[in-house]
Amino acid sequence: MKDKVLTFSVSRFTKEGGGNIVEAVARESVVTIILNGRELATLLCSPMDLKYLAVGFLLSEGLIKSKDEIKEMTVDDGEGIVRLGVEPQSSVTPAAVSVKRLVTSSGGKGPFPRGGINASIQNIQSHMRISTSAVMTLAGKFQNYSQLYLATHGVHSAALCDSGGILAFSEDIGRHNAIDKIFGKCLIENIPTVDRILLTSGRVSSDSVYKIARRGVSAIISIAVPTDFAVKLANDFGITLVGRVTNESMIVYANSWRMLLG
Repeated sequence: MKDKVLTFSVSRFTKEGGGNIVEAVARESVVTIILNGRELATLLCSPMDLKYLAVGFLLSEGLIKSKDEIKEMTVDDGEGIVRLGVEPQSSVTPAAVSVKRLVTSSGGKGPFPRGGINASIQNIQSHMRISTSAVMTLAGKFQNYSQLYLATHGVHSAALCDSGGILAFSEDIGRHNAIDKIFGKCLIENIPTVDRILLTSGRVSSDSVYKIARRGVSAIISIAVPTDFAVKLANDFGITLVGRVTNESMIVYANSWRMLLG
């Protein structure tokens, strides 16, 4: 935990008065991804699982599709640099790496992926079903899973699940980074994502739906809420979108046919 937080002496005030306390704050770092010798992007992120973040970012950008394309990868935690060599290099267009981009911790880059709506993303054909009680149980476990969040309340979390429990977990100051870390880990460690569920602590926007659609995930469940375009895309892609999950209720915004009562 020490490498994930810093502590500060701060002043806390209530209606009754004030005083000094020690407060834990989530760390924020900068990592630069260098792809085939060119700077691709600089991400503001939490300083852990940088290899998963870099690989997940390439997946989300559509620059790689499989682990076999990654021929080399080095992570320099001290300098905040991840270098990747990808083959065939012809699959990475010069335009993709011609301009270095700064991606904030929110991760947002607008409603469309590079080049507009990507027709290569296939609709989800899975007939997976999940019960409402399983959703509430998963959400309850998920909310208490991150010790970093409980210590700082300053990070987002993401998890890949099946109906039985959490299969992979990540956390980051950016909600998009947390999702990218999940998919990077799954690719590197050969964890299947098809017929699975993605849990997120953050608001679900259109780019989050694109990320999970690329990986064949059947459902996305959020403690928060979606945007209107995220709802539209989830309907179009055949993804079940659930939000505002508590231990008593939830709202299914798209493809509610996958939900089983009880």
